[in-house]
Amino acid sequence: MIKYPSILPLKIESLNYEAGGKQLIKNISCEFNQGKRYLLLGPNGAGKTLLLRLCHGLLKPKSGKVMWSLDKDVKPKHHQAMVTQRPVMLRRSAYANIDYALSVRGVDKAQRPDMINAVIQRTGLTRVAHKLATVLSLGEQQRLAIARAWVLKPQVLFMDEPTASLDPPATHSIEELIHEISAEGTTVIMTCHDLGQAKRLATDVLFMFRGRIKEMSSADAFFTGPQNDLAQAFLDGQLIWWKRRPDKDDVQI
Repeated sequence: MIKYPSILPLKIESLNYEAGGKQLIKNISCEFNQGKRYLLLGPNGAGKTLLLRLCHGLLKPKSGKVMWSLDKDVKPKHHQAMVTQRPVMLRRSAYANIDYALSVRGVDKAQRPDMINAVIQRTGLTRVAHKLATVLSLGEQQRLAIARAWVLKPQVLFMDEPTASLDPPATHSIEELIHEISAEGTTVIMTCHDLGQAKRLATDVLFMFRGRIKEMSSADAFFTGPQNDLAQAFLDGQLIWWKRRPDKDDVQI
């Protein structure tokens, strides 16, 4: 379980983001708490990845706040990590990729081998630990990306469609890892297009449409009876008709 001073809850307040003269994130407010698995759902272009990157600090909002609950001496970037859809691998071995992540975080060199070997075993990478990371299969590279993040013991793990390019067996192995990571107390905030996967993983769901959060609820409540008509249309596979309509809330902020 997470034993560091908690940086959670993560509170998002009136968040707005623009790019290319277009407002892409529109007045979003929400809160993320410890130990949950949040799945961000919605059609392409809804703003899911942008919200993830804003929360992680990779993008700066036009206005609004991303607020971590922490002591002034605790740096949130040291307690969070991110796994992208297409992870970038260093031209080094899988082992060395994980070692590099620890070195950047400032972990003592003498402590690293035990940490690396443990996470390699837990992610099923023992057989390829000393292979060049760039020649691994997509599934192995994604497990390596998760290993690089997991070894840092993050309180929050952001994941941007981590199984989008994987076959069913590789997807299953990644989902098992996500459950293991969550069981240790890490909060997972993840984008996803696969409703089946969302049902298997989510404790909570945020449904996004045109840069806004239209519904945020427990996974059980969302999948059995969403309160928003757009969310229901999304679950029914009929959101294409809604995408052609002007959004009554889509006004300049």
